[in-house]
Amino acid sequence: MKRTLPPESLQEIATRLEQAHKAFQRRYPGPSAERQPIHVVYGGANLFRSGTARRLGELALRSLEDYAPDFAAFAKALSLPGAEPLPSSLDAVTAIARSIESDPETARRENRPAWFAHTIYRRVREKLQREPVEDFRIDFEDGYGNRPDDEEDGHAAAAAVEVSAAMNAGELPPFSGIRIKPFTEELRERSIRTLDIFLTELVVKSRGELPKHFCITLPKVSLSDEVAALADVCSRLEPMLDLEPGALRIELMIETPQAIFNERGEANLLPLVNAARGRCVAVHFGPYDYTASLNIASTYQPIAHFASDFARGVMQVALAGARVRLADGPTNIMPIAPFRTAKDGSPLSASQTQENRAAVHHAWKLHFDNVRRSLANGYYQGWDLHPAQLPPRYAAVYSFFLENLDSSAERLRNFVEKAAQATRVGQVFDDAAMAQGLLNYFVQAINCGALTADEVHALTGLSPAELRSGSFVTILAGRPK
Repeated sequence: MKRTLPPESLQEIATRLEQAHKAFQRRYPGPSAERQPIHVVYGGANLFRSGTARRLGELALRSLEDYAPDFAAFAKALSLPGAEPLPSSLDAVTAIARSIESDPETARRENRPAWFAHTIYRRVREKLQREPVEDFRIDFEDGYGNRPDDEEDGHAAAAAVEVSAAMNAGELPPFSGIRIKPFTEELRERSIRTLDIFLTELVVKSRGELPKHFCITLPKVSLSDEVAALADVCSRLEPMLDLEPGALRIELMIETPQAIFNERGEANLLPLVNAARGRCVAVHFGPYDYTASLNIASTYQPIAHFASDFARGVMQVALAGARVRLADGPTNIMPIAPFRTAKDGSPLSASQTQENRAAVHHAWKLHFDNVRRSLANGYYQGWDLHPAQLPPRYAAVYSFFLENLDSSAERLRNFVEKAAQATRVGQVFDDAAMAQGLLNYFVQAINCGALTADEVHALTGLSPAELRSGSFVTILAGRPK
């Protein structure tokens, strides 16, 4: 075939493109294969103890047992699909539960609503017993307040001692960290001082070790200079505390409009992340502070406000492929019963008991819906502020993964079998990018406990090693052609 451009004349163009693509890959390395926690629990630093995570699980289980003692009550409280036909009598519910447990596969085929509700309830209980908290943030900001210097100094040192004790006892959640105060002119010095005291005490007590997946949360970020300053503090602390370079990782909280767009009208998210010089692992959205900064009245600040959704969308677009985890904010209505048992031990009236149940169920359903909404919008992590929010959190996550389990497994299995050829299952067309999304779906489900690796292997044919790779390209490369 005749050509006009000789190949050697294109070398300079090819070199430029190669360099540009390498720079692009450095800037956008793609999703991390590391586990992402599905939530983070915030608690005041003055209240943190080595057994806090275990205690939160115990309180969450008590809430579940008090207000949803069986799977049918829990399903009805959250309006799970098919919950209404489920019986209310304890004997009938117990009989259904025994039938499902004796032959789950038949129940899954013939009585899916009951199987679905029972499975979620059972796995939520198991999660609360095994690993109730995936991520915990020791809070020196909004959940702690402003206190005299000597008091905060004492709490910083005490919290470090408790973290070390939790590490030794194996009671620290898989992810943990500390939220310091913002780097404003008024609070910057106090913030650095707290961080310094906490880390200094921690490395002494733990003999130079940090908890795995430990990070420092910087709230109310507006300027790249604030992030760069925290990175500088970390760079100075590491050699002095005999920590590995880069050991101190940073998490940013987006709570101001200036964090979304800078003074030139440019998206500010990636510059904020880049200012951490490789230390930033996560970016969290704070919807209530954000809407307040836009002068939106507090009565009109739901977590789903349009202004917050706009900010979430900008965060996703700006940070897509940047290898930082995104997290959504909390539900601010707590599942707290309005009536408590009197000091003399006299029982609550029937109407008080009913009001307590209704209040808790209402807050559960609100949190459940908010979590499901976040998941549907691509935010796989969020905040919990109270132990009674843990049951609806895990129920929302597990229902999200289990509802479309069979169709998702069929799509992924079909795609793997045809090895990178575009496939069509039912009315859904898949390509390699969609298959990677399906793989991410199953990896997330395993990480949070919605599914086991054995269950995913049975459904998709993917081995545990293939699932751990987290990469569809890697899986295909390792399969026979």
